[in-house]
Amino acid sequence: MLFPKLLAGAVALGLSAAAAFAGDIMIMDAYMRTSGPAAKSGGAFMHIANHGAVDDRLISATSDVSKRVELHTHIDAGNGVMQMREVEGGFAVPANGMHALARGGDHLMFMGLTRQVATGDVITVIMTFEKAGEITVQIPVDLERKPADGAMHMNHSNNG
Repeated sequence: MLFPKLLAGAVALGLSAAAAFAGDIMIMDAYMRTSGPAAKSGGAFMHIANHGAVDDRLISATSDVSKRVELHTHIDAGNGVMQMREVEGGFAVPANGMHALARGGDHLMFMGLTRQVATGDVITVIMTFEKAGEITVQIPVDLERKPADGAMHMNHSNNG
């Protein structure tokens, strides 16, 4: 009788580490990386799913490891040069759709890291959505992950 309870607890812990929920919003496959131990900034990447019938929008984020977190994207500055820019107004997450925060695209940018992070560390990020409100996410640090590791293959035609 004890084994089923332990198994259920282990499954619940595994799910909570893999995803975070608030209302219809679900955060999946999140990870953070920096350029190395002495880095002053870093990025976080994930998939944000909206299982509801109403569009939502990620409007801000804060973290326990940085002075501020900005919503960033990459834009073509011309001559083959890509530049990161803060996104005004946040990231749209369409109803019954998904928005990917991925390397080379939209992402969370941690500015002014207040401590060093290493692979295996877990950081706390509070993401604020226009409708779903705040979601607290525990994001693992993975300095070795390659850009396509854990990539989800899906139709992104609903992304705004």
